[in-house]
Amino acid sequence: MLYSTLLKISSITWVGMVILIGLLINGDKLYSWIGNKIVEERDAMVAKLDLMFVEITPEKALRLYGSYLFCLFLLGVFFLYPSVGGGFCFGLLFTCLGWKLPGKVIHAVWKRRTKKFVLQMVDGLSLMSNAMRSGLNVPQALQLVADELGNPISQEFMLVLSQNKLGVSLEEAMSNLSVRMPHDDIEMFTTSVNILKETGGNLAETFESISYTIRERIKVESKIAAMTAQGVMQGIIVVLMPFALGAILYTIDPERIGPMFTTIPGWVLLTIMMSLQAIGGFAIWKIVQVKV
Repeated sequence: MLYSTLLKISSITWVGMVILIGLLINGDKLYSWIGNKIVEERDAMVAKLDLMFVEITPEKALRLYGSYLFCLFLLGVFFLYPSVGGGFCFGLLFTCLGWKLPGKVIHAVWKRRTKKFVLQMVDGLSLMSNAMRSGLNVPQALQLVADELGNPISQEFMLVLSQNKLGVSLEEAMSNLSVRMPHDDIEMFTTSVNILKETGGNLAETFESISYTIRERIKVESKIAAMTAQGVMQGIIVVLMPFALGAILYTIDPERIGPMFTTIPGWVLLTIMMSLQAIGGFAIWKIVQVKV
C-alpha cells in the first residue's frame, strides 16, 4: 500500500516537473500557438455556418468552442479521478483528440447539405426545363424552383436571384453558387448556364441531360454505399472494441487494470493505443471511401 502511494506521488511529481519545465522554456510560444489554432478553428467554423445560412458572431463561436474544450478536459480528469497526474494527462489527451471534432461535425453537416442540394437538382432541373419550354427565362425558372422546392435549393437560388437584383450579373451569381457549394454536378450546372447564356443554345435540353447525369451518378453512388456498408460496420466495431473491453475489465476487476490509468507506463500505453486506434480507424475509413 505504501509503495503504491509513493509510486503515485512520484508519477504526479514527474508529470508536474515535465509540464512546468516545458512551460518555462516555451510557454509564450505554446500559448501563442494554441491561441492561433483556436482562432483558425473558430473562423473556419463560422465560415462554414455562414455558408449554411446560420448566423453566429465570432465572439459567440469562440466562447462556445472554448467551453467545449474545457468540458473535454474536465471529462478526461473525471475518468481518472482521484489520480491528479493521470487525470491531467488524460484531460489533455481528450482535448487534443477532440480539438477538431466540432469543425469536422460542421463540415459533415455542410457536405450533407450539399448532397441534399444535388438530390433536389434532379427535380429542380426537370422543373426548369419545363419552365424554359413554356417561355420563361433563366431568372424566372430559378424563382419557380425556389418557390416550389424546399431548402437548401430554395435558399441558394433565392440568394442567386437577390444578388442579380442588386446588380450582380447572372453569370457571376451562378459562379458564386458553385463556389459556395463545390460539387461536380453543381459546377456542371452553373457552367452550362453561363456558357449557353452567352453563346446561345437549348437550355431545356441541357437541363434534361444534366438531370439524367445526376440521376445516374446517384444510382452508382447508392450501389457503392451498399457494397461498402459491411466494411464500414467492421471498421466501427474494430475501433470501438478496445474501449468496450477496457470498460468491461474495469467493471469486473478494477484493481488489476487500475495501473493502466494511474502510472506513467500505463499512460504511455494508453497514448500508444489510442494513437494506433486513430490511425487504424482512419485507414479503414479511407479504404471504404470510393469516389465516383
